[in-house]
Amino acid sequence: MHNGTLLAAVDLGSNSFRLEIGRYEHGHIQRVEYLKETVRQGNGLDENRNLSTEAMQRGWDCLARFGERLAGFSRTQVRAVATQTLREARNREEFIARGSQVLGYPIDVVSGPEEARLIYQGVARLLPQSDERRLVVDIGGRSTELILGQQFTPHAVASFRVGSVAWSTRYFANGAFTPQAFMAAEIAAKAVLDEALATFRPDGWDVAYGSSGTAGAVGDILTAAGGPEGLITREGLDWLQERLLRAQSADRIRLDGLKDERRAVIGGGISVLRAVFDLLQIEQMQVAQGALRQGALYDLLDREQPGTDLRSTTVHGLMQRFGVEVEHAERVARIACQLFDQAAPAGSERASRKLDWAARLHEIGCRISHSDYHRHGAYILDHTDAAGFAMPELHRLGQLVLGQRGKVRKLDVDLTDAGFALQLLCLRLAVALCHARRDPDTEGLQLQLKGNRFLLAARRGWAAGYPQSAHLLREEMLAWQKTPWELVAELP
Repeated sequence: MHNGTLLAAVDLGSNSFRLEIGRYEHGHIQRVEYLKETVRQGNGLDENRNLSTEAMQRGWDCLARFGERLAGFSRTQVRAVATQTLREARNREEFIARGSQVLGYPIDVVSGPEEARLIYQGVARLLPQSDERRLVVDIGGRSTELILGQQFTPHAVASFRVGSVAWSTRYFANGAFTPQAFMAAEIAAKAVLDEALATFRPDGWDVAYGSSGTAGAVGDILTAAGGPEGLITREGLDWLQERLLRAQSADRIRLDGLKDERRAVIGGGISVLRAVFDLLQIEQMQVAQGALRQGALYDLLDREQPGTDLRSTTVHGLMQRFGVEVEHAERVARIACQLFDQAAPAGSERASRKLDWAARLHEIGCRISHSDYHRHGAYILDHTDAAGFAMPELHRLGQLVLGQRGKVRKLDVDLTDAGFALQLLCLRLAVALCHARRDPDTEGLQLQLKGNRFLLAARRGWAAGYPQSAHLLREEMLAWQKTPWELVAELP
């Protein structure tokens, strides 16, 4: 990453969409521009967890405006991250497909723990270096993230389905504020957050920080009322709730520091924040400057090099957890990437890295079942929380793991994607070549992609020397029949 490079992060939150543009300078990212639009997509989820047409359109319109600003940025300079609303939405693929198109960059839906990790990274990067033990609380529109960490390392992360938009809709219908509504909202929030007590004990941290939406809004109001800048206290929360009760409804609130866009969700946000204060015995909380979008920017830097890419460490952890035979997994990965690099166009290093991860994890399901390990491996990857990975990335790895065996045409995957088809072929070829669980002889073995045809050529005499491997490669030609691709193996 060169000094002066511009980077951008798009945060698709349940209440607001945000665009942060920064300039990389000597290991740090300095803000260049910040845009925020109140989209309230979380309000558009119906009882069946489908996003309404109106909510999707609001999101697409915002992303189109962001996309115009990002014109000229390369794909490696932009990270778009979606959170709880799109985690929940059953029709999220429809929104993401068009949203990625109008934005001009792929949108990653991240899991709750991964969102928490990115939040902590954003908060920690904008705080002075210190050995203090930190509790970070981020109350969003439909989820609340809690993180314990020190310096740049998160030690515990958790995500809970409780937030300002969801709680305002549920407990403060039509914006009405009553003592009964606040009591019910706070009790319900505590019921959801109660399991956090075992991990986020008061003796486990020194300083509490509030990140983003609700914490920032409350901090602004309390500061405007004469309180210390950027500090939230129990007394301040009591005072604020009393002011809301006196106003009786959201549209009658008159508070300095309260932005109009926050008015409709302030009741739910305060209820959740009060529940967090009470459960975790917080006396005061500092408002943090960093948030998820800054974490996503710094994550772009980490992904630049394999040595700093957290996803590589996560893959090794999954291999250990599920008892993968490391020597064989590394063998398959090496052969798969060797073939891929021969046939892939220039600039495919990231795709090669992802193929390497899929190959290392291709036997992750063996601990569950040897005969159907590919299916179990795909299921694990679709349902695991893996630090550094977005949910679509894990799904794509799972598709490769699932597709390592059987007829390719029976897979429910997009085989018109040439990059994915090549990754899949190389993984299948590597599994076949390594069938004896020892290093295969690949000298002279060459793979090429010409149009919709894969050409695999071996040196003269190779098939006679390795008859079982040659048989498996001929079987592989049959496996690709009735697909958009043809495999031709020349095995003299």
